[in-house]
Amino acid sequence: MSCISELGEDEVNSFFESSPPLKNMEEIVQKLNAFIHLNSSAGGRRRRIVCVTSGGTTVPLEQRCVRYIDNFSSGNRGAASTENFVKAGYAVIFLFRRGTCQPYSRSLPDDPFLECFQFPDNTNIQVNASHVEAVKMAVMDQQAVRIVYTTCVFFLLPKKMMITIVCVFLTLQAVAESRLLKLSFTTIYEYLQMLQLIATALKDVGPCSMFYLAAAVSDFYVPWKSMTEHKIESGSGPLDIRLAQVPKMLSILRANWAPKAFCISFKLETDSKILIEKATKALRKYKVHAVVANELSTRKEEVVVVSSSGNVVVRCDSEKPGSIVEDNLIRLIVDRHSTYIKEFST
Repeated sequence: MSCISELGEDEVNSFFESSPPLKNMEEIVQKLNAFIHLNSSAGGRRRRIVCVTSGGTTVPLEQRCVRYIDNFSSGNRGAASTENFVKAGYAVIFLFRRGTCQPYSRSLPDDPFLECFQFPDNTNIQVNASHVEAVKMAVMDQQAVRIVYTTCVFFLLPKKMMITIVCVFLTLQAVAESRLLKLSFTTIYEYLQMLQLIATALKDVGPCSMFYLAAAVSDFYVPWKSMTEHKIESGSGPLDIRLAQVPKMLSILRANWAPKAFCISFKLETDSKILIEKATKALRKYKVHAVVANELSTRKEEVVVVSSSGNVVVRCDSEKPGSIVEDNLIRLIVDRHSTYIKEFST
């Protein structure tokens, strides 16, 4: 693989040097190293590890941020994909935007405490019949991968359901290892610093590692040193802001941080006429193994996986109730990853 240009590397280094320090960096590194060690060598087994990025990054306009630039990403694709990767046997590092969709709880309403529960006799709180399955599956599935779900949701369930969940949890806990690590970000600075930490930590895992970069990453930002420290005064008239371009970290990830990892990027466009062309250019420019191309209005029904071996349209199964496009997408990605590992070893 050809190395990235010195100019590109200088831009990346300059971005990191001028970024505000990442909070709890030592704690994040410890969690990463422990998770990777457990899943790459525990019990003599070598489990594949995927980093799934999810949600959108914010661009602060002040250092003590009150205002910021954002995008609409809900994180649903990243959360749904994570569930499918865990089902396929992967250990998942879920790098997600705070407040966006979480694995195993996507089907719950936005405010579970208002919509999931009822208070029928002024004594007992019960789960609404329409949400029983969603609440049950959310708790059971998350506990199956040893994620701490909201404690009060569990204890407010009917007693019979609580007993069932405890039994299932104890059974699954006996066979399940830690297979999901959740790390959160908000700003573009946090996201890129954490992505670098994850990539360098996964470097030794080699071809058994994967990056599934579904997060909506800001293309432009306000350099930290050029920001005002305090809230911008609203009475000072029209606001003119000059945005700098975010350095393309994908190139350096592929060349330096984790060159042996299998890498999937995403391309979203509102114009279907240019989507495949843009995805193909990204494939060649960044030398990723595939680009998932999705058009805004149809992204929940179908995507196109663009790769050097051709383009594949992936759709949800219309004949299967509850089918989502990520079910078939992750199945295809896992197959491609398997092929990559075999080819790499030979």
